[in-house]
Amino acid sequence: MLLHLAVLFQSAASRLHREEGATMVEYGIMVALIAVVAFAAVQLLGTEVQGTFDDISTNLGPINP
Repeated sequence: MLLHLAVLFQSAASRLHREEGATMVEYGIMVALIAVVAFAAVQLLGTEVQGTFDDISTNLGPINP
């Protein structure tokens, strides 16, 4: 009986230490974090970039073909 319990605990411990399915979850978390950072960067820098392009367009003046 003691041998069966030892095998059961060994099996449970080996299942807890497996890392096969964790990689897809980790990739999903990384993609989500990258998306959040990209969204925040666009929100913070979007108006500045638009203002810079507007200044450049104003300084160039109208383009006649």
